[in-house]
Amino acid sequence: MQRLYDFLRRHPTWVDAFWAVVLFGVSGLSVVTLDGVRGHHGSVAAGMAVSTALCVVVALRRRLPEPMLLLALGAGLAQLVLDVETTTADFAMLVITYTVAATGALWSSRLALGVSLCAATVAEIRWPTGHSSFAGQIAIAVFQTVPFALAWVLGDSVRTRRAYFAQLEERAARLEKEREAQSKVAVAAERARIARELHDVVAHNVSVMVVQADGAAYVMDAAPDQAKAALETISSTGRQALAEMRRLLGVLRTGEHQESGEYVPQPDVEQIDDLVEQCRSSGLPVDFKVEGTPRPLPSGVELTAYRIVQEALTNTRKHGGPNAGASVRLVYFDDGLGLLVEDDGKGAPHELYEDGGVDGRGHGLIGMRERVGMVGGTLDAGPRPGGGFRISALLPLKPAH
Repeated sequence: MQRLYDFLRRHPTWVDAFWAVVLFGVSGLSVVTLDGVRGHHGSVAAGMAVSTALCVVVALRRRLPEPMLLLALGAGLAQLVLDVETTTADFAMLVITYTVAATGALWSSRLALGVSLCAATVAEIRWPTGHSSFAGQIAIAVFQTVPFALAWVLGDSVRTRRAYFAQLEERAARLEKEREAQSKVAVAAERARIARELHDVVAHNVSVMVVQADGAAYVMDAAPDQAKAALETISSTGRQALAEMRRLLGVLRTGEHQESGEYVPQPDVEQIDDLVEQCRSSGLPVDFKVEGTPRPLPSGVELTAYRIVQEALTNTRKHGGPNAGASVRLVYFDDGLGLLVEDDGKGAPHELYEDGGVDGRGHGLIGMRERVGMVGGTLDAGPRPGGGFRISALLPLKPAH
């Protein structure tokens, strides 16, 4: 039974054909039985022809709804012309009205509605009910029109529901595509963030290592202790760079278990002290001051402040010359965190900072502005009137969670 049910559900035309055969048998029996009865109209041949056409309508209504509507209308006109009274086969009129209202073209649905509202009235005029008053005939016509109207309304509601579900499916597919697009945008943004982080880490630490290596080579014979200290600074700086790069690149790994504490946390404002000390040990004099009352900051603001100072000092070391010095001011306002980084070196053309350095491969001020923009802050950078370079940033504060 289950197999039969599944087969009929997959092939609804076979169901229609079965009911068409049943309808043909019942209507054919009624035509033959009523032949010769007093008051009966139409010949048996005409009745059988009309019944056959209407049964074909039931059998093919799903496959060819619009042509079957036209065939039903033709059969109805033939009934009127040949004076064939209504039989059981006229039930096909109700069936095709529902079908075209649910699945047919819009013109066929409207045509079926118009004909359905007129069919009962025309039939009552053509074959009036005996011994009925005019009011009684009107009531009969209205009563017979109601099933046709209900069939059309039911079919049209099915059409509306299907259209609604199709719209929901389309919307779900569109939302899925939008989610995929947003995921791609998020991936691109994450890659840009990692690129900025890697630039800051590599540019700063490698520049420190280069300076220390040059110094060690210069004093290797004359001052071995200084050369040893420089090599130790290179070693510690390299380890720090590797640790930060491991943390950044770790987010790109999938399916790997990460041990607790394997990656160091994001740098914050408190680590600016260590950054300044590292620059001083590499030979760059840095004056560092904190003004205002330190307090907890959002992690994004802390990371942005650290990276701005790191990038500014790296640029000073790269472009300031051998006798350059720098100053760093960290100011806590009521509604913001101020940063001021200045140097008195010879500097480099402003365009080189914008392009990300003399080699043109870094992010430079572009990366700074991206970072500041992400936290809703402002950045002002440019040459100082008396020489050197100045970077000023204001980062708005939000309640720390």
